[in-house]
Amino acid sequence: MHRSAPRLTRILTCAAVPVMLVVAGCSSDSGGGKEASPSASASSKAPAKPTVQPAAFDTLPKPCDALTPKTTASLVPEAKDKSGTSDRSNDVSARGGCSWNGLDSEGVKGSQYRWLSVSFMRYDSDQARGPGDKLAGEYYAKQVEAAKATDGAKKVKAEPATGIGGQATTVTYDLRKTDADFGYATIVTRTENVVATVVYNGAGYQGAKSPDPADLVKDAQKATKEAVASVTAANKKS
Repeated sequence: MHRSAPRLTRILTCAAVPVMLVVAGCSSDSGGGKEASPSASASSKAPAKPTVQPAAFDTLPKPCDALTPKTTASLVPEAKDKSGTSDRSNDVSARGGCSWNGLDSEGVKGSQYRWLSVSFMRYDSDQARGPGDKLAGEYYAKQVEAAKATDGAKKVKAEPATGIGGQATTVTYDLRKTDADFGYATIVTRTENVVATVVYNGAGYQGAKSPDPADLVKDAQKATKEAVASVTAANKKS
């Protein structure tokens, strides 16, 4: 009986150990129960996508104010509406346009008809689609191809236009309509994330000669430079 007393004491002492220590001991002995380290969790996350550069321009000029009255009066002498006819747009911050047209009578020499238009398209940068200037570049290329593919156009020529915006193309062609031979000069230009398209055409009626193609291009270039400058002016921060 005396020999068994120490053994019984040891058994009772072990039984009195708190359960929480036993549990802690079991969890520390188990290799599979270890929690993942913070560095391991962080490395398992997908890398963040690079941020797209914000577009350079966030607004557009009022299309009918993009050209000076002096320029529109020179290119369309007898415009029906000297202030221009605005295109309809459901988002004037992204797209817009304006046009002028008129018939200038020269008496016995006949009459000269002129039509001028300017239009803008602006693109914002988009995380999924890409930067605004890239999207504008894609639209620019489509506009050039559309001008070259004008239905019924003859003698189509396309060439780079230097000194206008970031990139520009001049497309010229002849087109027969309303019993007259029209000459067309279309200039498409891209400046950062904005594309401006100027179309200038004319014809002679009642015996008047058709306009000189070189003059049409020169006048269209003048209008395009003003249109590009108006974009920059509209985005100047006060």
